[in-house]
Amino acid sequence: MERSDLTDELERAEGLMLQGQPEQAADLLARLAEDAEEYVDKNCPTTEEVQWFSFPTLFERLAYRRVEKDPRELRDVGEPLDRLYNDLALANVHAGDYDEAMEALKRAVRWNPMDCSYRLNLADLFRVAGDMQEYLALTYTVFERASDARHLARAFVNFSGWFAASEKPRTAAAALRAARALDARDSSLEAALDQAAGTERDPDLVTDAEMRELLAEEGLPDGANADIAVCLLMCAGDAMRDGERDVAATLTLRARDLVGEPAARALLELIHESDAEGADDATD
Repeated sequence: MERSDLTDELERAEGLMLQGQPEQAADLLARLAEDAEEYVDKNCPTTEEVQWFSFPTLFERLAYRRVEKDPRELRDVGEPLDRLYNDLALANVHAGDYDEAMEALKRAVRWNPMDCSYRLNLADLFRVAGDMQEYLALTYTVFERASDARHLARAFVNFSGWFAASEKPRTAAAALRAARALDARDSSLEAALDQAAGTERDPDLVTDAEMRELLAEEGLPDGANADIAVCLLMCAGDAMRDGERDVAATLTLRARDLVGEPAARALLELIHESDAEGADDATD
């Protein structure tokens, strides 16, 4: 199975979903998944030395190394398997089969652990199933891995809702304040802010210092993982050197949205200093 063949089939399945035919899309995607698993079993065995993923860009590979500390050799399976399983999950949700959707999203997370949209959607399915422990556990993993400010905002919103249900309104307000500080355009954040306005959960009722203290008491960060921003900026630098200006700009903006412009500039300076020291060492 070549990448282009699978991509064409995924686009066909996505078209079926857009046409309101989720059952047909789910059938097609299930067959593709069966073929993909057979291909993986024959050609991509996981060992103690090697692990296979379907990371779409170098960034995901670099970020995975930095976050997971996985010492194994990482190899690209050569197929967009994370997209396949995410599409299968979406088709099953539309078809009303949440159990199958959950299993498909687990596979999507397995193939690309750094795409937090898969984690958050899987968390939502656990919430629907009434498993709040898994819902919160999956949401928590987003804080360390999020490379998109919208995903980080959703994670804070999830915890804000949990704190509100647990009768901790000030902590709920703190989580919303952290989400709002990201300035991310996310519908769940906008809805949560509208609902909290003028209530005990209003993020304006706590200061930044109180926000950090309240979240720390719950074992939560108050912002993004700086390591992820570093990975974004490093990949942006590589893209710029390769003449890929649009890619470099996109990655830089993602880093800025995660940690703010002053912090992003400071991280860039540290990266440049490290590069300069490495160049000096190479000439000694």
